[in-house]
Amino acid sequence: MTTPDHESPAPQPSAPEFKDRVYRSPAGIAGGVLLLAIAGWLGIDAIVSGHGRTPWLALATLILIVPLVVAFTLRPAVHANEQRLRIRNPLRIVVVPWGEVAVLRSGYSNEVVAKSGSKYQLWSVPVSLRARKKAARREARATADRTAEASGRRPRGRLGGMGGPFGPGGSLGGGALPEGPPRAESDKVMDDLRELFENHEQAERAQGEVTVRWAYEIAGPALAGAVLLAILVATG
Repeated sequence: MTTPDHESPAPQPSAPEFKDRVYRSPAGIAGGVLLLAIAGWLGIDAIVSGHGRTPWLALATLILIVPLVVAFTLRPAVHANEQRLRIRNPLRIVVVPWGEVAVLRSGYSNEVVAKSGSKYQLWSVPVSLRARKKAARREARATADRTAEASGRRPRGRLGGMGGPFGPGGSLGGGALPEGPPRAESDKVMDDLRELFENHEQAERAQGEVTVRWAYEIAGPALAGAVLLAILVATG
């Protein structure tokens, strides 16, 4: 009688082949949480303490508003890996393989343009003109300091040109300037996406078709809330 061999350990699930980089808007998330807290506080108070039709109106309003707040603040995200770009916008999810990307464009908004000509905005990577202007001012200041150093003049600090404890660019202790020009955060994200695109657009795994799926899980509840609210208002 033969004894059974030791059982081999069960195979472990393999890790995903391509790990996503996820880009979201911290300001959008913070704003969404605040809006949901306010809506929940006012709505629940009206449902619990209201009289007559007030609780129903509050309930219908919550059913309408909550999905829309989630859609436009907490939901948007961009997932990128070596194979594709997955854009989760308020009402759609768009998957664009790198082989189908024509260009990643930044202007007053950040968007990806497919080879078919379709444009998809990146809701979770909003453009901040204020941040761009701030980065441009930092770059101008750093350029002036580098020019002063090259000419042998001492760069002006932030204390009225008297030097003080601030070195080039206003850094404490005269530390070295950061390499490369300053960039707004949204522009840094677009730089990362462009690097992924340039490195993988020809890869075999990065080919395929663009797919678009509507967010029925958002549209359905919001539509139900709108219909209920309209009925309550019409029959009031």
